[in-house]
Amino acid sequence: MSVQSVPALMLQGTGSDVGKSLLVAGLCRAYARRGLRVRPFKPQNMSNNAAVTDDGGEIGRAQALQARAAGVATTVHMNPVLLKPQSDIGAQVVVQGKVLTSAKARDYYRLKRDLLPKVVESFEIMASDADLVLIEGAGSPAEVNLRASDIANMGFAEAVQVPVILVGDIDRGGVIASIVGTHALLSEDDRRWLKGYVINKFRGDVSLFEPATGIIAETCGLESYGIATYWPNAHKLPAEDGVALEKAGRYHRNSGEDAGKVLRIAVPHLPRIANFDDLDPLAAEDDVELLVIKPGQVIPSNCDLVLLPGSKSTMADLRFLKEQGWDIDILAHHRRGGHVIGICGGYQMLGRMVHDPNGVEGEPGSEAGLGLLDIETVMAGDKTLRKTRGMTIGHDAGLAVGTPVDGYEIHMGQTDGPDRARSWLDLSGVSDGAMSPDGRVLGCYLHGLFGSDDFRHAFLGRLRSGDAHQTTHFEAGIDAALDELADHLEACLDLDGMLELAKSRA
Repeated sequence: MSVQSVPALMLQGTGSDVGKSLLVAGLCRAYARRGLRVRPFKPQNMSNNAAVTDDGGEIGRAQALQARAAGVATTVHMNPVLLKPQSDIGAQVVVQGKVLTSAKARDYYRLKRDLLPKVVESFEIMASDADLVLIEGAGSPAEVNLRASDIANMGFAEAVQVPVILVGDIDRGGVIASIVGTHALLSEDDRRWLKGYVINKFRGDVSLFEPATGIIAETCGLESYGIATYWPNAHKLPAEDGVALEKAGRYHRNSGEDAGKVLRIAVPHLPRIANFDDLDPLAAEDDVELLVIKPGQVIPSNCDLVLLPGSKSTMADLRFLKEQGWDIDILAHHRRGGHVIGICGGYQMLGRMVHDPNGVEGEPGSEAGLGLLDIETVMAGDKTLRKTRGMTIGHDAGLAVGTPVDGYEIHMGQTDGPDRARSWLDLSGVSDGAMSPDGRVLGCYLHGLFGSDDFRHAFLGRLRSGDAHQTTHFEAGIDAALDELADHLEACLDLDGMLELAKSRA
């Protein structure tokens, strides 16, 4: 079978955050369980939540989750264009897993036309080893002002001639108008690729929506492929981007059984926060209350741990942290005997200084860090991208030496200083991290370490003075959630019809 005839189906949305990523993940798992070789694909993604691939590049974490759902190794070709915002108007452009350039929005708009061949090339590579390719659009095809250079929605659908299903989020309200309005805004040429729709996040009596299907069919001629009722366990799967952090309560947990035993972990919400799914395993623990501290809020004085997350722009976020007065809160927390941990960019912020002599992140310069670790970071050298595993080593400060860890590194910068002598991780034979003399401040470059159950349980037990009772198995929980999601979509949607639609591309 030629790649031009491999079954493929594209899910586009009436807007951002309508649930496309989770739908594709659930469909990947459902069709893979039917014995199909399924491959996820997203032409263009914008997210600082990136994953290191098995072939040594980076893609959006949503595509990594979809690959996991499909039971296949990750590759840069699953998300050939990844935009990683560095400012309100500019982003780093990653093409087929490697950084191409940094561009402002207007410059990228012109650049996109030249990227379409790379996007099509990656799609054909994915299709060459697949029975079915499930494609996720970005934003909405109704952004017709950007259609001329589009590579993410109808521009891509036209380039590879793939049928499209539109996803509408009824939880937002106005879903009929969003579907009909999107159809109305599309050109006649683009409408030919749009074949049907799915309603997502429906609550209540599904039969009440039945009259709407007739209205949509009469107005647009689109076929319904089902109504996905609200799935309450979406929080068990990693979110795609920072929209999740904007939702109140996204990370709040409280068992309510014994407030005295609840661990409170505060995380400053940095503007360029990256790889924030590092927080998910902590939030999954029943006795952890994970508080995302928004701008204008104070870091609570009664928290047990302050966690500084990764950042796409360490120096800019460090300045923002100081502007919010969070540096004062963190230093006071430490003086009271509190614990602090920094991951990647957060690790760099814990040091005495961060230097960017070559303007890797923006204007060249230096910025004073929090000084909780006796280290300095220089933004220089090649970008580190690698999956890795290892274990905790000496200077355990209450952590059992030899506890296994598993994760990935994705960062710029080299960090050194006296506190590096107290490195606390061995990653494939390379020492990583730094620890303060009192053992209450830790930093490292390893993303995903809290997903390692033994480490997470030991670390949280350390905050309780050794009283560790966690039994959560985070990674196993993700696979169980993917199976549950697949079951849910099998019951709600017309998966047989969607597969036939994908085959109609032949």
